[in-house]
Amino acid sequence: MSERTRQPNIVFILADDLGWADLSVYGQTQYQTPHLDALAAGGVRFTQAYANSAVCSATRFGLITGRYQYRLRGGLEEPLVRTAHLHGLPTDHPTLPSLLRDAGYETALIGKWHLGNLPHYGPLKSGYNRFFGNYGGAIDYFTHKPGVGAAVPRDLYEGEVPVERVGYYTQLLADEASSWIAQQAEEKPFFLSLHFTAPHWPWVGPEDEHVSRDLTDIFHYDGGNLHTYAKMVRSLDAAVGQVVQALKAKGVFDNTIVIFTSDNGGERFSKTWPFTGQKTELLEGGIRVPTLLSWPARLQPQVSEQVTITMDWLPTLLSAAGTAPHPDYPSDGENILPVLQGQAPVHERRLFWRYKAQRQRAAREGRFKYLRINDHEFLFDVEDDTLERANLKDKHPAVFARLRQAWEDWNAQFLPITDEVFTHGVTPDIQADRYAPERANRGL
Repeated sequence: MSERTRQPNIVFILADDLGWADLSVYGQTQYQTPHLDALAAGGVRFTQAYANSAVCSATRFGLITGRYQYRLRGGLEEPLVRTAHLHGLPTDHPTLPSLLRDAGYETALIGKWHLGNLPHYGPLKSGYNRFFGNYGGAIDYFTHKPGVGAAVPRDLYEGEVPVERVGYYTQLLADEASSWIAQQAEEKPFFLSLHFTAPHWPWVGPEDEHVSRDLTDIFHYDGGNLHTYAKMVRSLDAAVGQVVQALKAKGVFDNTIVIFTSDNGGERFSKTWPFTGQKTELLEGGIRVPTLLSWPARLQPQVSEQVTITMDWLPTLLSAAGTAPHPDYPSDGENILPVLQGQAPVHERRLFWRYKAQRQRAAREGRFKYLRINDHEFLFDVEDDTLERANLKDKHPAVFARLRQAWEDWNAQFLPITDEVFTHGVTPDIQADRYAPERANRGL
């Protein structure tokens, strides 16, 4: 069977809190990311790719189901933390790994799960045959604990069994992934979800074990700097390079779809230029994410202007594998393969977001974006005004009214945001540039 007719292998690499311009191919100038730059040079670099949410677990619900996360109770959490034992991914819900497994794929998740805790939820209950990684949202890179102190248990598992490993977590995941790839049978396609925690806090580089020992809080509000952040991203880049080399050593790189993206926009040390905003915000910097795709056997190198979103990957990858979403759970996303293969034109999309903190709403249609933050409403041309400064709602009142009403109609389909839903936002007490002066103090 030729590489053009056999099912492709799939390696989906998800970074955690990576900013739009944190890779040199996207505009980073303080350090280089040569392995990811090479992946971009040989594949597709997206310029208008979005995350399903401005926070991690919500986007992961969108990724694994191919649907807006607001259809599931756990998808409302921003992120899933306090109720992870109650509101995880339902085990009877079709998922990207379960549908690929049914299509003949060997499946594995190596890295971060963050879709509900044991005993009710987990990767092995939702389509993966193998799991190595952490169940929760964040762990220290050396202790592999979700908190600080001797009493805090590790969040590192082989399947559903706690394990202990020594080493920097980014490197451990790269080693596990490379080993798993090498072990795969030639005659069976594989799907690997490689979900790094990098460059999520705590701010610890591969040579910074002493920083881990001195942590007093896993959120690490009293640490980090651009130099440390650069070390974390470079380590991530090297890990991706190692995995790509494992694919080449096995002779399967050309017919392997490799996707690299982030679960949301960047955090406090990220570079998001030419956008504003960050994780937990529906400004472009909180939801526009660097995204690369390589499939040498089928796709020519290109820069794609197609607007796309995390939940598109389920229908896209299922199509590449010769299968489709479950008919009872149609995807809210779109198969973008025809566009990438030149069989369909780049076209406009209408996409929506909501976020409980600051009562945020957003809708993107063509070049226009409707945005609401608390009681303030905006209309931006995000193609000409990437910084989202010029409010056009009075210049284009019909567009503004149409998108605002479209958001209301869309939102009515989904579970409501209630008082019980947890949310996390950036506030002035933890980040000084997020102060909000009273109107009386602004000279107005």
